[in-house]
Amino acid sequence: MSVEVSLRHEFPGFSLNASFALPKPGVTALFGVSGAGKTSIVNAIAGTFRPREGRIAIGGRTVLDTAAGVFVPASGRRAGYVFQDARLFPHMSVADNIRFGWRRAPERASETEVSRIVALLALEHLLARRPRALSGGEKGRVALARALLSSPQILLLDEPLAALDAQRRAEVLPYLERLRDEAKLPMLYVSHSLEEVARLADDIVVVRNGRVVRQGSVFDLLTGLELAEIAGSPPMGAVIPVTVARHRDDGLTELSFDGGKLLVPLQEGPIGQALRVRVRAEEIMLALEEPRTISANNVLLTRVAAINTDDVRHADVQLACGNTRFVARITPASCARLGLAAGKPVFAIVKSVTVDAAPGLSGL
Repeated sequence: MSVEVSLRHEFPGFSLNASFALPKPGVTALFGVSGAGKTSIVNAIAGTFRPREGRIAIGGRTVLDTAAGVFVPASGRRAGYVFQDARLFPHMSVADNIRFGWRRAPERASETEVSRIVALLALEHLLARRPRALSGGEKGRVALARALLSSPQILLLDEPLAALDAQRRAEVLPYLERLRDEAKLPMLYVSHSLEEVARLADDIVVVRNGRVVRQGSVFDLLTGLELAEIAGSPPMGAVIPVTVARHRDDGLTELSFDGGKLLVPLQEGPIGQALRVRVRAEEIMLALEEPRTISANNVLLTRVAAINTDDVRHADVQLACGNTRFVARITPASCARLGLAAGKPVFAIVKSVTVDAAPGLSGL
């Protein structure tokens, strides 16, 4: 299910001129600072905003072509839309909210599929409640179910966690992972949260000032030193696809990646399971000699690939470890003291690793 987007529109003081494609199912993050044009792009795909010029095709079906005079209204787009604030109908029960889109869908899901979606988002015990009796996280899950049961060909999520506090975001994220793995839909996820993007997305479209300035794999773009310039966000330390190699007797699990191995607290998954790990740039220390009497479990021999010292407070050091990239955020004074330069070997001491479920393998 491919999605092709090309848009041009002039707003007062702002020009939108963006083109990109989503070639496969999975989560693509539309990433950038507030005001970059992300919501306008999503609204154009949904059909709630009509750009002056452009073309949009979803699954080979043209829903917008201004040159040919084609404009399919929102009701005919088959685009499931999840907003920041859930927008549930307050007078309806959860069950009726969920079935609102289902009743109007061009192809109604079977009762078996309805039950599967309800179970997927753990809503069975909430069906009789009204929205006022739900937490923010529960409302978000109901909104997801309603969008899924509208028989969408694309799912649009416009910062669905932005209105939630940290506890509620942590509650909903596992369901988004499960949705990513089981829905088999192209999903466009609007966010300016680097952590959410690193955890959920497969690919990223970076938008700045109404234009697409980068598109590519989450594993590459989030560890690029240019991220601060193009998206106003510091790079991640690492986002890495890994495989469970073995479970050790000392309470650690060994994860293999292209470049070496990482040790993490004992995981429940079987040998060979695919996972994703994240490391914050601030959680990586550098040393010219291998430290042997420290508590950190992960010390990797790497090579300096590039250094960014544009910020007087930080030096972002990009490291190559096999074909995997890491970024360490240290002080310019530390960078100078170590004499770091491109090509220099250096040991990366990884203090903390976050393990996430990989596509196809998330579970609750």
